[in-house]
Amino acid sequence: MRQVAPLFGVSKSAADRILDPLAPLLAISPARRPRKDTVYIVDGTLVATRDRSIAASSKNYRYSTNLQVVIDANSRLVVAIGIPLPGSRNDCRAFTESGVDRACLGVPVIADGGYQGTALLIPHRKRRGQTRLSPRKEVENTAHRRARARVEHALSRLKNWKLSGPLCGVLDWGKF
Repeated sequence: MRQVAPLFGVSKSAADRILDPLAPLLAISPARRPRKDTVYIVDGTLVATRDRSIAASSKNYRYSTNLQVVIDANSRLVVAIGIPLPGSRNDCRAFTESGVDRACLGVPVIADGGYQGTALLIPHRKRRGQTRLSPRKEVENTAHRRARARVEHALSRLKNWKLSGPLCGVLDWGKF
């Protein structure tokens, strides 16, 4: 407290009085194990930035970063946000390089068709020469789209800066 107090121009006891109730809020929350019925949803989005050291030219000739976001499908809480990567990276590569794949270990993860070649659950696709999917696969794709809409809503909240939630590491995006 002797070192913190002069930084803010207060006494040592005033700094202690202010920081004592705030200390638990600033502590890193312990890692929680996901429940057995937990399902995550992942998606990547391009975030425009002026910092060209971490960005790359991507869609619409903008310099942007690829940001991977993982949410819990039931609670709609953000579980992990990856390290920003250049916007020219595709989603399946950014998923592993950003580090969010480590947050998804042992949990089924729903993703869009951009994550081919990963162990994630992606929608069914028509094979070459096939005109339509079977009715069962169409129903499964419909359920898949409805579930993935939750991560799209979370990304729109992120981009519109409508953030709310506790300070302890997990952001609550509210009910959509």
